Amino acid sequence: MSACDRLRSLHVPGAPLLLPNVWDVATARAVVAAGFPVVATTSSGVAAALGYADHEGAPAAEMFAAAARIARGVEAPVTVDAEAGYGMEPAELVAALLSAGAAGCNLEDTDHSTGRLRDLDEQAGRLEAVRQAASAEGYGLVINARVDVFRTGVALELQEALVPEAVRRARAYFEAGADCVYPIGLWEPDALRRFVSEVPGPVNVIRLPRTPPLAELAALGVARVSWAASLYRQAMARFTEQLATLRA
Repeated sequence: MSACDRLRSLHVPGAPLLLPNVWDVATARAVVAAGFPVVATTSSGVAAALGYADHEGAPAAEMFAAAARIARGVEAPVTVDAEAGYGMEPAELVAALLSAGAAGCNLEDTDHSTGRLRDLDEQAGRLEAVRQAASAEGYGLVINARVDVFRTGVALELQEALVPEAVRRARAYFEAGADCVYPIGLWEPDALRRFVSEVPGPVNVIRLPRTPPLAELAALGVARVSWAASLYRQAMARFTEQLATLRA
């Protein structure tokens, strides 16, 4: 089984794939040593470790070089947070992911040059072009299409109201060839239940302090859970505490 096939097979609604996101080879190896079957990168953590801001503040070449080091450093499939694709043409993006050894990738529907959501048809067309470019290379890339409707941490009372737009986008992304959708920031249980029930494929949820427990996420039918940049932030907070202690 190829790394892509292995990654795709682990997207099982009700038995979520757990992804404690990493930012370098050392953290990737720690994830594998702990028994997790897949390594996922965090763009925020990788960019910060390289000295850049998140949201495509780092040069694409440096981000893909870091991803390639991680993929070379572990035996497990690696899924790469490719942000919104760094402005690359679909074939160029696919070539970069393939060269890095990525089994999968995240692709966001935020336009970081404007900070706004991309037009739905534009984003669906881009995902379809990525899928076609990967298929042309015989590359079974697992595409996790991020739905950024909830990205800014919308209030509780707005989560339910935004579900229809999120579902509309998710359905279009599945039609375009995505393997999984990622409504980042969606955490309210009833809204999450509705979203999962109305989309025709696996759903990725971010692990936030307000997110339901893992057992509840499984019962809702979630197929994948990501920690995003939280472990990076916790590690840096601990490092900062240690430095303060040493300084004192």
